Amino acid sequence: MSNSNSKFSISKVNQGNYFEDFRLGEVVHHATPRTIGEGECALYMALTGSRHLLHSGQPVAQSLGYKDRPVDDLLAFHIAFGKTVPDISVNAVANLGYADVRFLHPVYIGDTLSTSSNVIGLKENSNGKSGIVYVRSTCINQLHQTVFSWVRWVMVHKNNLDAPAPETVVPELLTFVPADQLILPSHLDTRKFDTTLTGGAHLWDDYEVGERIDHPAGMTISDTDHTLATKLYQNNARLHFDDVMMQQTPFKRRLMYGGHVISVCRALSYDGLENALVIVAINGGTHCNPSFGDDTIYTWTEVLDKWTFANKNDIGALRLRMVGIKNIQPTQISNIKANGVYHNNVVLDLDYTVLMPRKS
Repeated sequence: MSNSNSKFSISKVNQGNYFEDFRLGEVVHHATPRTIGEGECALYMALTGSRHLLHSGQPVAQSLGYKDRPVDDLLAFHIAFGKTVPDISVNAVANLGYADVRFLHPVYIGDTLSTSSNVIGLKENSNGKSGIVYVRSTCINQLHQTVFSWVRWVMVHKNNLDAPAPETVVPELLTFVPADQLILPSHLDTRKFDTTLTGGAHLWDDYEVGERIDHPAGMTISDTDHTLATKLYQNNARLHFDDVMMQQTPFKRRLMYGGHVISVCRALSYDGLENALVIVAINGGTHCNPSFGDDTIYTWTEVLDKWTFANKNDIGALRLRMVGIKNIQPTQISNIKANGVYHNNVVLDLDYTVLMPRKS
């Protein structure tokens, strides 16, 4: 029975942090540790079509030195990232970029991930209605082993427009993670690697700096797909879910989570990079333009650099630039960026580093 004297209250509801709520140097311990199960891995494959070898076959992963089939690098990262959203970016205008993302330890089914973030930079925008928050986040497993660390910056709304601007602090960030700072899986042994397992014959030695690979497939992502994916990552940013709210914005509809765009592009890049086994770093990334349900994503990859390791001669590293394009073929764009502005159909510009077997 309703009570006409009842009062609505939001005093017990966590509204998330607005720009004026952040303090330089504060550490935020994010809620809801997440244990990853077999179901998450299967659903991730269903939503992205990922075919990467280590995450597909347990006996193969064990033959390469892993104790079990590891969880897909990006699935684990998105879950760790999702922990930060209620505190860092639930009131975001947009997630702007990533840097210095380090993949430090494999994640296995049954592992439980927990994340914390340190505020390392703040900058109010000139309009006084929002500001940019820089955080360095760290994810650990149940054994307190650090599995990821990363920096990201996000534009966050102000709630109180009269709140004074903080001192501007913009952190200096690495352009890329250098070879001598990459963490190589000590157990990974590719000396007897069999390329028939991936269907791709090309190994590290076959790639040249400056080479561009146009991946042939495209993927149309429905509103259902990207919404389900974002729920899988427990990313509760309202701009991905609340269509009524988004009708009041210039976009007029929900945005696709940029991390899911990364995953789709990585899955599409399999053809031509079949033997890129492990992601060890994301050096930097930009979500250049928004993506929406029913967009069709294509991708191409450029080889930026390649490195060998003195203490592990069976693998090498490729530093790659992965570019995501929506709704037109990549060959239809002659210049993805002009006068500092990305082409309207470019949705992702990601610099990342992978490990690949070398020829014996």
